[in-house]
Amino acid sequence: MPLVKNGQIVADDFVTVADDAELPADGAILVSAARFLADAETLTKSNRPLGVVWPNNRDVVELKPWLDRLALIALVYPTYKDGRAHSQARRLREIYGYRGELRATGQVLRDQFTFLVRNGFDAFDAKKETDAHAFREATHRYTEFYQPTGDGHLSALQLRKQRHKAATT
Repeated sequence: MPLVKNGQIVADDFVTVADDAELPADGAILVSAARFLADAETLTKSNRPLGVVWPNNRDVVELKPWLDRLALIALVYPTYKDGRAHSQARRLREIYGYRGELRATGQVLRDQFTFLVRNGFDAFDAKKETDAHAFREATHRYTEFYQPTGDGHLSALQLRKQRHKAATT
């Protein structure tokens, strides 16, 4: 499956490790929430990039003690109608200050791509090559937004105020 990260289609550096599989000797690994929570102390002490697949029915506050040691959090969209991962992403970015990779995975519709970016996702695990290209384009499509979020973009109102202030000084 193609991975889009920061607006570019890239190779995935993370290897997904099943719950009952042995960990590879080195390299970036992606484990399930169950495996992570069962052995978080050991997993976070290893000197390798670590990621966790976090279901949308678990509270992200459970990850708070380890956020500085997680290189990747993959938030799951089990169906396109279930948007709880949007809220999880915003909480991770805006409340807990998570700066690692936030990856959307699962059933995401194309008209949700811009919302993924606005809510703090910087990567998307696409099911189809055409979706990967569409997501890449969506990351650059809009430059002004009405709604404020924690993605670093100023809202349209904030931009208007800046322009007005610059014009009057």
